Amino acid sequence: MQPGGAGENGAAAPHRYRDHIDFRGGRFHGPVAVYHGCDHAPATALSDLPAPRAGFTGRDRELAVLLDGLRPSAGTRAGTPVMWAVTGLGGIGKTALALQAAHIAQGNGWFTGGTLFLDLAGYDDTPRTPAQAVTSLLHTLGVGGIQLPSDEVDQYRLYRSRLALLADQGKRVLLLFDNVCEPGQLPPLLPGGDAHRVVFTSRESPESLPARELVLQPLRPEESAALIEGALRLREAGDDRPEREADSVEELAALCGHLPLALQIAAALLRHRRSRGRVASLVEELRTRTDRAATLSSRGVDQYGRPLALSPVLEASVRRLPADRAHTLCLLAQVPCVDYGTDTAAVATGLGEPAALDMLEDLAQAHLVTLEQPRDEAPVRWHIHDLVRGYATTRAGSDPRLTAAGREARARLRRHYRAQAQRFDLLHRPVPARAPQAAAIARRSAALAWFDREHANLVAAALWPDEGDPEVGVGLALHLAEYLRWRRFFEDWIAVGQTARPLARRMNDDHAEAAVCNHLGNALLRAERPVEAVEPLTHAAVLFRRAGDRAGEGLAWNNLGLAQRRSGHPGAALTLHVRARDRFRALGDRWNEGRAWHNLGLALDAAGRHAEAVGAFRRACALHGTTDRIFHGDSLNSLGCALQAEGRAEESVTAFQESLRIRQEYDNWYATGLTAYNLAHALENTGRQDEAARARAQAVEACARAGTTAAVYGHHH
Repeated sequence: MQPGGAGENGAAAPHRYRDHIDFRGGRFHGPVAVYHGCDHAPATALSDLPAPRAGFTGRDRELAVLLDGLRPSAGTRAGTPVMWAVTGLGGIGKTALALQAAHIAQGNGWFTGGTLFLDLAGYDDTPRTPAQAVTSLLHTLGVGGIQLPSDEVDQYRLYRSRLALLADQGKRVLLLFDNVCEPGQLPPLLPGGDAHRVVFTSRESPESLPARELVLQPLRPEESAALIEGALRLREAGDDRPEREADSVEELAALCGHLPLALQIAAALLRHRRSRGRVASLVEELRTRTDRAATLSSRGVDQYGRPLALSPVLEASVRRLPADRAHTLCLLAQVPCVDYGTDTAAVATGLGEPAALDMLEDLAQAHLVTLEQPRDEAPVRWHIHDLVRGYATTRAGSDPRLTAAGREARARLRRHYRAQAQRFDLLHRPVPARAPQAAAIARRSAALAWFDREHANLVAAALWPDEGDPEVGVGLALHLAEYLRWRRFFEDWIAVGQTARPLARRMNDDHAEAAVCNHLGNALLRAERPVEAVEPLTHAAVLFRRAGDRAGEGLAWNNLGLAQRRSGHPGAALTLHVRARDRFRALGDRWNEGRAWHNLGLALDAAGRHAEAVGAFRRACALHGTTDRIFHGDSLNSLGCALQAEGRAEESVTAFQESLRIRQEYDNWYATGLTAYNLAHALENTGRQDEAARARAQAVEACARAGTTAAVYGHHH
């Protein structure tokens, strides 16, 4: 809008304007209005906002929060901030959000004194100083030429007085400062009172400024896809690639880390490569690159004159870090974890936890690392955005010392994970039936909580390429096995076993290789791939025998019997389970004898020999009742199935009820749901419909917590 107003005597002052174009440092920073030719500045500020971002997408919640803080009624509420900081990683869309809010506020008439926009260029090679900024702002407010005081202090005083004059006239002003980097850039430019509002953007959290912070995170997947679609159709309305290649667009958005700048560059690349056709070609290119930020670069500039390149944006942020913080970032980036606990970050960096925490907090303040605070009492987690990780890894790759430090960090963390997995690996040990159950449950809960937090990282560490320490990789795989079984992460279990098998072979350790093969076969079996399971289980039995481990050989027979039964060879299965049972009985191993009886019962039940199966399961229950409460619950469930097949409905109800009581004590919702469904079916067979409905409701709830909605009946193998 055009500035205008009255002088002190109330008469309209003559005035004229010209545009002053700021090309400082060869970069366009936008026009400011320069006032000449009158004795008094106009009482209304010029509104000089850049245009809103074309195709602005998403950010509904953040936009609503910011607008709520800018609306005139907000000033009457206690605790309403005068200043808002929109912060986040470079390229996250801070300027776009701030401009969108400013245009809406201006359109609603909330700032009758005008809106002032100034790019402080904090991440350029030559940031704008407060002295340069106040000169530009005074020009915008109509003070220039001979009216502009030569003394810097007087310029600040005059700037604040102009804003105070507008406030006295009831005219609110919105000051929007873009790309603030140094805390000292902003204070001299703040208005003297609370009538006006200030919004600024920064890649760093303003810890020393009294500002309400609005931190931006990556877009949601559907918003990212919409941004790409809108950008393509802005260029060509008939571009049908978003529909034809919806899956590729979704993957492209994920490869861009849902970062708005990356998504805009990807859309520009697709527009430029229109002749190459498919979105999938760009997806394939990005998928194969470690540093996707380097690939995300296009010719030309965006609507604000900024280059369409991501790496320089990340480089500017990293360049501002102290050397030790930049070193820490590059070190963590080379350790391909999904996220980090403070303890694991300390191990990776070789620092103590307090020093590592200081580093992480500084990186989070620069928005190069994200702090994730769980809702419960779990420890905090730290996350590096994939594009930042790729950039930092490439940066480290150019420095031999950083590359070597990265290898050492991975080795330290893998050893740490192996030791911790061994410490928490309570899952494969029997839980004595007569032990204090509260203590046993607490131990298991603590172990499961740690494994759950580190699950993705533990699997990733087990799959890292071997760097000369196969014993650690094999040990980690073995200590992970029972957790992955318990949580039913069968594909992870298979991948870990397949990675560990050649490592164990390289160790020339028959026993280690046998243990890995036994777990791999068990994982394939649980994943309904019994034919594939036969080979590693057969090999495990041979290796255990060669290593002189008779109990291990019995375990392999027991698992091989399961594979043979599911592969359609019931006779072979019965033979193997009887052999395993006899082996454990001879060894006096009541726990494993109970497991062999259980599996023998499964084979008999599958062969239609239900009465014999009942006997086998009762024997398993007797053994597990004194050795392992969890397996006791498993055997009771299977006993209920066999009794039901025998037509002994009331007895099956009793078995299922006892099994359900035990299974509800432990965090195994799939097993709980399965037994509850079995109980519901048995109750229906006895005509107890109300009780059956309650059991079915329990089953639905348990299965939902286990991540499945299917009604599953039968044995828990």
